[in-house]
Amino acid sequence: MSYLALARKFRPRSFAELVGQEHVARALGNALTQGRVHHAFLFTGTRGVGKTTIARILAKCLNCETGVTATPCGKCSACREIDEGRFVDLLEVDAASRTKVDDTRELLENVQYSPTRGRYKVYLVDEVHMLSTHSFNALLKTLEEPPPHVKFLLATTDPQKLPVTVLSRCLQFNLKRLPAALIAEHLTKVLGAEKVESDTAAVRLVAHAADGSMRDALSLTDQLIAFGGGKVEEVSARAMLGTIDRDHVTKLARALAGGDAARLLETARTLEEFSPDYGQVLDELASLLTRVALRQLVAAYDGDELFDTALLAELAAAISAEDVQLYYQTAILGRRDLAFAPDPRTGFEMTLVRMLAFRPATSGQTATSGGGARAAAAAASASAPAIVRPASAGPINPVQWSRVIGDLDITGAARELATNCALVEHRGNTLRFALDPKVLRSPPQVERLTQALAKYLGGHVKLEFVDGPPPIETPTQNVERRSAEAVDAAKRSLEDDPTVREMQARFGATLHPESVRPTE
Repeated sequence: MSYLALARKFRPRSFAELVGQEHVARALGNALTQGRVHHAFLFTGTRGVGKTTIARILAKCLNCETGVTATPCGKCSACREIDEGRFVDLLEVDAASRTKVDDTRELLENVQYSPTRGRYKVYLVDEVHMLSTHSFNALLKTLEEPPPHVKFLLATTDPQKLPVTVLSRCLQFNLKRLPAALIAEHLTKVLGAEKVESDTAAVRLVAHAADGSMRDALSLTDQLIAFGGGKVEEVSARAMLGTIDRDHVTKLARALAGGDAARLLETARTLEEFSPDYGQVLDELASLLTRVALRQLVAAYDGDELFDTALLAELAAAISAEDVQLYYQTAILGRRDLAFAPDPRTGFEMTLVRMLAFRPATSGQTATSGGGARAAAAAASASAPAIVRPASAGPINPVQWSRVIGDLDITGAARELATNCALVEHRGNTLRFALDPKVLRSPPQVERLTQALAKYLGGHVKLEFVDGPPPIETPTQNVERRSAEAVDAAKRSLEDDPTVREMQARFGATLHPESVRPTE
């Protein structure tokens, strides 16, 4: 007996057997039960998610000898013949190979005739978007007003290419890409039914490689069973799919955690003997970093079969949350830029170098070697001296104004007004301010600032605004000046930094001082 591929052997034969498309099964089931079956259906979605499978199940529901039902018996001659692809009243058409208008007209010539054996004549048109404009025009009239014994089931991976005139005549169902966890769960059941030895990590790898397609997942599983000599194992799965061993990704992550650049590059160079897809390596590293971030956020997070709990706990403790985010962002940007690198290996190594070269500055760190933009940001946001609250009866010194703002109970627009003012004089219960000419003030802002100062000073206050530019820096101007000075210092430090110069000499790195920015 000839071997039957898993994708065909385990093809769903009823709505109950469908995996991951419950929204479609429910809607069609209700329509069949209530006798409200439309004459034209359009099933859309990526490859292998079940478009033609659902169409065939619907054809069985319509032609089952027990009657129109959402649960066809699967045993009558109509059900069996549809399953076997030989039911005379189910006409399956591949639109990709029959795009001409003459083909469509020939197909529609027999629409008027009653079904030969079944209750309905069902036209299943796959990849319907491939029809020509003339073919669609020939189809429209029949699609809008078909004979009562005809149903149209259209399937496509690209609904955007269908004319709106066709879309408006169909009930449209969008099939979802299947999540990897759901695919893995189904593959485990299939392998169990086939009595094939498997490990969870291998199944997960196949599920991820299937990219949302159950059919692709089953085809890859078939291939892996042959490749692995009747077993589904992680080593075989990685070899077949071209993914590297997790140990290499783990070594890269541990080198990052230790800040060991030499070990990091040595690990990267050992990958060359495996001829890896460096984009996939960065994908796996980003995947591991995602799990580390989840572990840091949720202590009870246990990971999954690809990366165990102990490793995640180790890395979560060894790498700061800021570094995890930086490494992840660098990995996905490096993945994007691989195509622009001189060669994939160079692009991969430069991505790793960036992870260690540009790291968040620690408390008190200035813009020195390896600090980059983040070091500049740290310098720009140096903390101000502690605020000393004046006595309620004492006046506020203009120099103290920026410190006082921190103690005021104001937010939003009122705080914006305060930070763009310079205190000129505080005499009695009157405070006189000079406002930056580029900033406008509104009565609600002034009222909120007045209330906050009255609460701060413990009594009634009056605000006055003088004309002309502020005689001294406003708090906003002060912050902007200090930030600019810090950024300039960081740029000079980067240009003179030995590590940066070595990267330029060894890897051809290009320094972009204009990219240095302060943080808020």
